[in-house]
Amino acid sequence: MKGENNEINTFIMVWLSAVASLCYCYAIGKIIPKGFTRLLAIFPVIFIFLILPFNLHAINFVGPTSFFLVWLANFKLLLFAFGKGPLSSYRNLSLQTFIALACFPIKIQHHQSSQNLQKTPLKTSKSPQKHAVKFLLLAFFLLIYNNKQNFHPDIMLFMYCIYLYLSLELTLLLGGALARTLIGIELEPQFAEPYLSTSLQDFWGRRWNLMVSDILRPTVYNPVRFISSRVIGAKWARVPAVLATFLVSGLMHELLFYYFGRAKPRWDVTCFFLLHGLCLAAEMAGKGALKDKWRLPRVVSGPLVVAFVAVTGSRLFIPALLRNEVDVKARREYIAFIEFLNIETEFRHLLDV
Repeated sequence: MKGENNEINTFIMVWLSAVASLCYCYAIGKIIPKGFTRLLAIFPVIFIFLILPFNLHAINFVGPTSFFLVWLANFKLLLFAFGKGPLSSYRNLSLQTFIALACFPIKIQHHQSSQNLQKTPLKTSKSPQKHAVKFLLLAFFLLIYNNKQNFHPDIMLFMYCIYLYLSLELTLLLGGALARTLIGIELEPQFAEPYLSTSLQDFWGRRWNLMVSDILRPTVYNPVRFISSRVIGAKWARVPAVLATFLVSGLMHELLFYYFGRAKPRWDVTCFFLLHGLCLAAEMAGKGALKDKWRLPRVVSGPLVVAFVAVTGSRLFIPALLRNEVDVKARREYIAFIEFLNIETEFRHLLDV
C-alpha cells in the first residue's frame, strides 16, 4: 500500500513538473520570436520530458505519460519553436488551452476560430453506443486472458491486437474527455474506425491514431518530401518521406517500450513500421501507375488490410509488449487497484458501524 501511494505521489509530481514546464514554454512564446532562439529556450523542457517517465514504474502511469509528454508534447513543442503546429494555430491562446493542447492527444475542430475557442458548448460523444460496445469487448478480452492457457498462442496474439486497439482508443477517449472538460471546446476524434480501412493509406493516414499522424506529417513527412523533391524530383519524393515517417514512428515506439521495461530494444517494432512504410509506398506507387482506374472492391481490400495489420502486428509488434511483460504488470496493477477499492469500502463500512 505504501509503495502504491508513493507511485501515485510521484505521478502527481511528474505531471506538476510537466505543467510548470509548459507554463514556461507559454511565456517563452510571448517574449521570444519563432526560430532557433526559441528552440534553444525550449530545448531544456524537451530534455525534461524525456527524463520524467523514468520516475514512474506502474504501466498505467508510464504508458500515458511517456506517450503524451515524450512523443506528442515534445513534437508539438518542436513545431511551436518555429511558429507551427497546434500550439501556434490560434491567436491569443489561453494558458489553460495551451497546456491541454500540448500534453493531451487532442485537436481542436477546424471550424472553430480563435475568437470562439472558449465559447463552444460541450458536446458528448457522437456514438456512445459504440464506445459502450468497445468497453464490453475489452472486458471480454480480460475474461479470455484469465483463461489464456485454454487458447492457441496464435489466437491469443490476435486477441492482443484487438486489446491493444481497444485499450489505446479508450485511453485516448478518456484523455480527450478530460481535456474537453478542462478547456470546454469541441475536439476532433482520435480514431476513425480503423477496422473499416480499405487500404494502408486509409488506415495510417485517415483512421488510425490521428493525433500521431497530424504530428508526424509536419515534423517528418513534409520536410523530407520537400528536400527529396529537390534531389530526386517531385514524382518520387513521397517514397523517402513515407519511409522516414514510419522510421521515426518505429524509433519512438522503441523508446516508449524502453520506458515500459527498461530493456534494450530488439528492433522488431521498428521493422514492423518499416515494413508498413515500404508496403504503403508500394501501394501509393501502384495507385499512381494505375491512375485509380482499377481498384479492389471494398469487400476484398478491407479484410485484406485488417488481416495484414493484424498478422504483422501479432508477429512483430505484440511480442515486444509481451517481452516487457506489459500484460502481466497491467493485470497486477488492476488487481491491486480493485483490492484497494475493496479495502476502502470495508473501512468505510466499519466506520459506519
